Amino acid sequence: MGQAVVRELAGDSCQVEAVIRPGSPGGKVLENVKNVSIRPCLLEEIGSLGEKTGLKEADAWLHLGWEGAGSANRQNPELQRKNIGYAMESLKAAAKLGCGRFLFTGSQAEYGICQGPMREDMECHPVSEYGKDKLEVCRRAGERADDLGITYIHARVFSVYGPGDHPWSLISTCIDTYLQGGHMEMGPCTQLWNFLYVEEAARVLAKLLLGKTPGGVYNVAGEDTRPLKAYMEELYRLCGSRGSFVFGSRRPNAEGQVSLEPDLSKIKKALGFCQEISFAEGIRRTLALRGQK
Repeated sequence: MGQAVVRELAGDSCQVEAVIRPGSPGGKVLENVKNVSIRPCLLEEIGSLGEKTGLKEADAWLHLGWEGAGSANRQNPELQRKNIGYAMESLKAAAKLGCGRFLFTGSQAEYGICQGPMREDMECHPVSEYGKDKLEVCRRAGERADDLGITYIHARVFSVYGPGDHPWSLISTCIDTYLQGGHMEMGPCTQLWNFLYVEEAARVLAKLLLGKTPGGVYNVAGEDTRPLKAYMEELYRLCGSRGSFVFGSRRPNAEGQVSLEPDLSKIKKALGFCQEISFAEGIRRTLALRGQK
């Protein structure tokens, strides 16, 4: 999602200082994008970004960096806990640079397993270390930002898909498998789910970062909530019904059998959000970039 947000911000004629890990493939992709400067920096050095890279000032900070975001590492407490420190160091670095707004990308995993709409003001009960530590950043950074005079925005991002997605995500795995005529084994997929195309997610994050919306927590998701099974069946058809799949044979991931039903009232009121890219259209765009019709 990082590349999509950088392109969105740069497209609004913002000067973007893209902080990336040294040697990251993303640097090659973005190095020729207009209004973008690459600032290589390790997460563990993020607190001294200005000194390391020579950056003197900035207006706003968008923090997407997080180690161990994949399902295999979401229950690793030592790895996940490091990210809290990275986020807090980033907030301090943002203050040094004069940033007035700081946006942190949280996750739907903060809510945990719940029934009914997920609202920003409800009590959260995360089950994975990943969700617990994202929620802890929300608490700590929100308090510290007040002391620093920075507006803190916490975007709880739901399931984003499209170009640049992790290769291990469900959508990426399904597409790769089906295009090769392979077989997918999935869980029951009876839970409610919600997908948002990466370009739309990037647009929302850019508006939250650059606009005048009040600080606080905002759900970032699509308007199309339905059983995950329905999404997976549609994806199979969009891939030309190649390969095969079966439901009910795979164990749940680190969060367990989570049902996603985001309440979008707050983001609609703040930004006038309305989903423009359907799931089918988003998959078509993703396939087109892979050279598939």
